[in-house]
Amino acid sequence: MLRASICTIGDEILIGQIVDTNSSALSRALGSLGIKVSGMLSIGDDRDAILSNLSTLLRENDIVITTGGLGPTKDDITKGALYDLTGGAGWYEHPGQLEIIHRILRSRGLDVLDVNRAQALVPSSCEVIENKLGTAPVMAFRIAPGRFGHPCTLYALPGVPFEAVGAIPDVVSDIREHHRGELSEVITHRNVMTFGIAESALAKKIAPWEDALPSQVHLAYLPDPLVGVKLRLSIYGGEESSNERILDGEIAKLMDIIGENVYSKEEDSLEHAIGSILKAHGKTLSAAESCTGGEISHLITTVPGSSAYYLGSVTSYAIAVKESVLGVPPEVIKENGVVSSEVAKAMAEGVRKLTGSDYSVSTTGLAGPGGDEFNPEGTVWIAVCSAKETISKKFNFRNDRKRNIERFAASALFMLLNLLQKELEP
Repeated sequence: MLRASICTIGDEILIGQIVDTNSSALSRALGSLGIKVSGMLSIGDDRDAILSNLSTLLRENDIVITTGGLGPTKDDITKGALYDLTGGAGWYEHPGQLEIIHRILRSRGLDVLDVNRAQALVPSSCEVIENKLGTAPVMAFRIAPGRFGHPCTLYALPGVPFEAVGAIPDVVSDIREHHRGELSEVITHRNVMTFGIAESALAKKIAPWEDALPSQVHLAYLPDPLVGVKLRLSIYGGEESSNERILDGEIAKLMDIIGENVYSKEEDSLEHAIGSILKAHGKTLSAAESCTGGEISHLITTVPGSSAYYLGSVTSYAIAVKESVLGVPPEVIKENGVVSSEVAKAMAEGVRKLTGSDYSVSTTGLAGPGGDEFNPEGTVWIAVCSAKETISKKFNFRNDRKRNIERFAASALFMLLNLLQKELEP
């Protein structure tokens, strides 16, 4: 099995100024080829650190992919370091990338400066994969066995996520072309998406099942407040159809244990699962948000094609808007308080009536800071509504404001998904 490592280069990652999303996208792409990703590393803009760390990675791996450090400013030193690392014997200007640089800058009304033109200058030891989305080219270095003890390939990608992710299909094609015959190893992954159960509680509940897994099945817990805990089952090697049968059998056993917490047996999100059901049945949705401030609407509309089923929302932060727009009776608020089951239900029913949607969801709560003995910080009432019923439920989370809002929204989507599954896909 081919082994690979991914290395991000740049001080901005180490100081937490930006979040590395490139590595996960690259890892998924390599895994789809049957390549084992043995590690991920982040290093700063330091020439000696780049040379030392990449030398080690190239000795231990067949493929190393770097992102970052290829920009036009003086702190972007990666290209020069790679020149030295690969025994460069001169530079050349790549005409295709230079043409792209001219086109991009002129389309923005910018002059092509010497520092921009220099981005098309690459070590003679590399092959260029043109970056059609940006000015820095992708460089592929084919390294002979004598340098690091075995033949290996080093790919250098720009760090801008839009450009790095955009280059992945070309890098994958290059790997297929140059490692044909070495990509026979099978890696089989299956995902089970759960929600409404904490990672620790989930691990305890499925411990007997996990302990009994066949030795070739590897299990990973991947928690995320927006999608729940993803369980990833993997088999490295073997034969695809046999692996699928083994994983199908194990997932069937798992469903008997935690079926009520599983919303998808594919890598999925709550909002995508909701959209699939609504679209399949020709139903519509609306939202009334208070404490989530539009987060539910944002998540729903990130799904392509959501305009087919999502009618809109009311962000009723003020009591006056709850009363005048959503039609929540003032006495309901006076008698029960804004953060209450009754108000959540009235909001859901009000926005459903206002928009004419088949289903609706609402939130009213305290994301923080602040609260009282009855409704402490992190309290939310969520309601979901259809023509048949309106259901409300109270949740309490103990996170900061941003994380509370995320968890409120995700919990609302899970409640909504449960209602849709009960009424539309029993």
